[in-house]
Amino acid sequence: MPRRDPLAAILTYLVVCDGSDASANAVAVACDLARRTHARIAGLFVIEVPRTLPLDADLHEHLQRGEAVLAAIEQIAADHDVRIEGRILQARHAGEAVLEEASALGADAIVVGLSYHRPYGRFEIGELAQHLLEHAPEQVWLIRYPVDAPAT
Repeated sequence: MPRRDPLAAILTYLVVCDGSDASANAVAVACDLARRTHARIAGLFVIEVPRTLPLDADLHEHLQRGEAVLAAIEQIAADHDVRIEGRILQARHAGEAVLEEASALGADAIVVGLSYHRPYGRFEIGELAQHLLEHAPEQVWLIRYPVDAPAT
């Protein structure tokens, strides 16, 4: 009996982008897979707004960084012959913002690139990844890169 391609069931990927090499590499992986299966791909940059500020506060420097990150992922997508829809959100909690965006998009998989992070001698995946693993109804793909992962 022929095996069914499990990737064919993924119609939409949501990639969390923070400007790190790990997130850029995660975008490249998702682009390769999306091109292969003709899936849709979206990138998300989240600005966490402290409770001391209004949610719609003008965080110009953060918005500029988000725009630069989205421009970089659009170039990665173009290099892989796919189109990516990028979005910047301001939220109190990045994990909840990612979950809400995934739901709104109808995403089948959330992709997060992780840098190797080992504070105090113990490996940590970070608050965002932990939140997504605990609460996302979609598939969550964590791609952890080595300490000196090459940039895309």
